[in-house]
Amino acid sequence: MLFQVEMKVNLPSDMPESQATEIKATEKAYSQELQRYGKWRHLWRVAGSYANVSIFDVKDNTELQDIISRLPLFPYMEISVKPLCRHPSSIRDDDS
Repeated sequence: MLFQVEMKVNLPSDMPESQATEIKATEKAYSQELQRYGKWRHLWRVAGSYANVSIFDVKDNTELQDIISRLPLFPYMEISVKPLCRHPSSIRDDDS
C-alpha cells in the first residue's frame, strides 16, 4: 500500500544543539535505511520549512504506524497520512 505522509518538525527551542544534532543524524540514518529497503520510496523537502512530503510503500496501516513511530523525530512532529491508490490514467507500472 502506498501512503503520502506529510511531516512537520517542531523541535523545542530550548533543546540543546548537541541533542538536536544527534537526533537528526539518527533520523537520517534510519530514513536512508528505509529508503534502501524500498519502504520509504520518495522523500521531498518542503521549501521554506522544516517539513517533508514522503511516499511510503508498506504492507498495511500497522506497518506504516510502526515505521513512523520509530522515527527519532516522531515526538516532535505533526504528521498527516493519506492512503493512495493507482490512478487508472497512470502510465507507470511501479506506482501501485
